[in-house]
Amino acid sequence: MNPVRRATVFDLDDTLVDSGAAWSRVCGAFAARYGHVWRAEDHAALHGNGGWASYVAGLCGGAASAAEVVESCTTAMATESAEGRIMALPGALDLVREAERHGPVAVATASSRRYVEAILRELGLAERLYAVVCAEDVTHGKPAPDAYLRAAAGLGLPPTSCVAVEDSPNGIRSAATAGLRVLAIPRAGTRLPAEVAGLTVVQAPTASDALPLLAQLQTLRHTSPAPAPLTV
Repeated sequence: MNPVRRATVFDLDDTLVDSGAAWSRVCGAFAARYGHVWRAEDHAALHGNGGWASYVAGLCGGAASAAEVVESCTTAMATESAEGRIMALPGALDLVREAERHGPVAVATASSRRYVEAILRELGLAERLYAVVCAEDVTHGKPAPDAYLRAAAGLGLPPTSCVAVEDSPNGIRSAATAGLRVLAIPRAGTRLPAEVAGLTVVQAPTASDALPLLAQLQTLRHTSPAPAPLTV
C-alpha cells in the first residue's frame, strides 16, 4: 500500500519572515505622499489582508490606485529584502525543514510575486518549493480560500492532505475554508478571535515551539469536524 502523501503550505509574511514592520514602513511612506499620517490601526489593517493595496489606496483620497500602491510598495519591499532588512523569523527555516520530511512544501501569500521571489531567494527556499501562490494568481485574496485551493492543486493533492501554517486571522480563515488543517503561529502581540481560534487544530507562540507540533499534525488523519486541539 502506498503511503498517504502529505504537504505543508506556508504563509510568508509574519509566518516565515519578520516583515510586518517593513510593510508598514513602505505603505506608510506611500500614503504620506498624499498627506496621510500613518496610524497604529493602519498597521493592524494590513495584517493578513488580501486587499491591502486597496486599503492603502483608500487612504490617499482617491489620488492613487491600488495598482500604483502594488507597484511602488512591492518595489520598495524587494529593496528591503535585497538590503537585508527582512529576516527569517527564529525557527522558521527549521520548521520548513521539518515540513519537508513529510512531503512537498508550498507558499500561499497575499503579497506580489516580485517581492515574494526576492524574499524566497534570500531565504534559500526558491528551489525547494513545489508551488508558490501570490496575489496575482488568484481572483479573491485571503480570507477567501482561493490561494490555498490553488496551492493544493499545484501540489497535486487534495486540501485535506495539506497542513497550512498561518499567523493571521484572515489567513487562518482562508486555509480552513479551503479544507486544510491549520497550525497557527499568531504574530507577536496578536490574540486570535475566538471564532478564528476554533478553526485551528493547533496553536504555538513561535515557530520553534511549533516544530514538534507540525510533526504530530502531519500524522493525524484528517477528520471533519477537526480533531481536538493539540497542546503546546
